[in-house]
Amino acid sequence: MNKVINISGYEIGMGRPPFMIAEISCNHLGDLDRAKDILRAVKDAGADAVKLQTYTADTLTMNGKQQHFQIDHPLWNNMSLHDLYKKAQTPFEWMKPLFDLGKELGITVFSAPFDLTAADLLIELDAPIFKIASFEAVHIPLIKKVAATGKPLIISTGMANEQEIEEALNAARNAGCDNIMLLHCISSYPTPIEQANLLTIEMLCERFNVPVGLSDHTTDSLVAELAVGLGACIVEKHVMLEAGDDSFDKEFSLIPSEFAELVQRCKAQTPEHFKKQLLDDNVQKILGVGSFKMKDGEKNSTIFRPSILVSSDIKAGDKFTEDNLIIRRPSAGLPPKYWDELIGETASCNLKYGDAMDWNYVENTNKTKISGK
Repeated sequence: MNKVINISGYEIGMGRPPFMIAEISCNHLGDLDRAKDILRAVKDAGADAVKLQTYTADTLTMNGKQQHFQIDHPLWNNMSLHDLYKKAQTPFEWMKPLFDLGKELGITVFSAPFDLTAADLLIELDAPIFKIASFEAVHIPLIKKVAATGKPLIISTGMANEQEIEEALNAARNAGCDNIMLLHCISSYPTPIEQANLLTIEMLCERFNVPVGLSDHTTDSLVAELAVGLGACIVEKHVMLEAGDDSFDKEFSLIPSEFAELVQRCKAQTPEHFKKQLLDDNVQKILGVGSFKMKDGEKNSTIFRPSILVSSDIKAGDKFTEDNLIIRRPSAGLPPKYWDELIGETASCNLKYGDAMDWNYVENTNKTKISGK
């Protein structure tokens, strides 16, 4: 894989220093000034870019009462999806001041949109890169939207199988994007190092012929350093301002001084040093096996993928439209790739706000029940 992608003057590809991304995520703790402080701190720590997440609770999920909106996950039990994302959201109105601060500091700032309205905002702000988060790798309409800008696109592959990755890449290319990068990612928070399976990086490079990096949710720096040894062109790591910050992501986030060490170790990685590291039995566990199979630690995360849900009450005989269907989390409904097929079809029964779409709810369809899979 010899393709090199230029982002804000930085060349990303094999043989180049790794592009180091600091992910703020929800570590701002709901405070714009704190988000700005993290941005300044990671700039000083050597980050090449800062990644944000552009969503609100209402653009990521729905305030539905059905059981599928309730969380069954060890990190966030006893919360609804809407409650969780209301606490973690990065409001739309924060994007411009954070983008402006990045320009002032001379660091690339970009974001992951989670719905089409977020994509519209980032397009308006002339975002230099778009990121598709692991959970949204199946959100084909969103991928098409941002890919149509022609800007570089990074897609995380957590939970995605080989077919889903190929569908995402095809959607992006068909929409007009040629500069695409993939991030090997384990969507387990935090990721046990023995589930890192870094050899998948080589598989992604060989199978899809694009620059590949790592979105790292482990609790240390060794995994990312080893990924660079395997050819990772990008490293993305969550960063919080201070140790002890009460963030949802605190277990797998670094403080700025730790991120500075990560940058130093990744940029200093050499083939000779990597060969020495391979002699360590612990390193062999981290490398694991190359596989597109979902890891055990990711199975609890699939519910956080988006799907097609009912956004307003529907009566039998009504047509499905953009006004009564929506793509939101969780993954209880049909996958987003079926959006175009559903619009214009007729409802076979009454449906309520928040219901998860199924082929059984579509009149005169020869599709079999998919149950969101």
